[in-house]
Amino acid sequence: MGAVVNTAKVPAGATVAVIGLGGVGLAALLGAIAVGAARVIAIGRNSARLAFAQSLGATDVFRCESATTGEEVRAATGGGVDYAFEFAGSVSAMQLAYKITRRGGTTVIGGLPPPSASFSCTQVGLVAEERTIKGSYIGTCVPSRDVPRYLSLYRTGRMPIDRLLTHRLKLDQINSGFDELHEGRAIRQVVMFS
Repeated sequence: MGAVVNTAKVPAGATVAVIGLGGVGLAALLGAIAVGAARVIAIGRNSARLAFAQSLGATDVFRCESATTGEEVRAATGGGVDYAFEFAGSVSAMQLAYKITRRGGTTVIGGLPPPSASFSCTQVGLVAEERTIKGSYIGTCVPSRDVPRYLSLYRTGRMPIDRLLTHRLKLDQINSGFDELHEGRAIRQVVMFS
């Protein structure tokens, strides 16, 4: 959510794509919907996650396993999206996010790849197309500002973050919870201590 409202400052009516549909990416998707994005595109590898993103309100879904995904998204959006968010933490996802961003658009990188990973783009393309590339660390969060805002969005039904909670675990189930995350079967989990 913070990457959408704080880092990118997505306005109502914008076209947004989210690459990487884990807990952070799905929260960003909900954030784009909450701010009134006109079109919210979910891009991922897992069919169940793509279907879930659609149930949350994504207007379009694309599998990112194809070499033509970038061209497909650009064609479907008439030249690309206004804002592309990357939360997969891979160089290929960063490259896809940049590729689907339209002229004058903003690419926000929020995934954390290994420290040795690097992302490149042509300087001429960056300049000639007047693009912006931004990093977003923890959604540019200021807790005293953001927590009340997010709670208000949740309470009014505009940010149904509770839909991302997939498992409640007892403390002795924590290892299986990590397995669920690793296998992609969990989105968000909480450990219950009572």
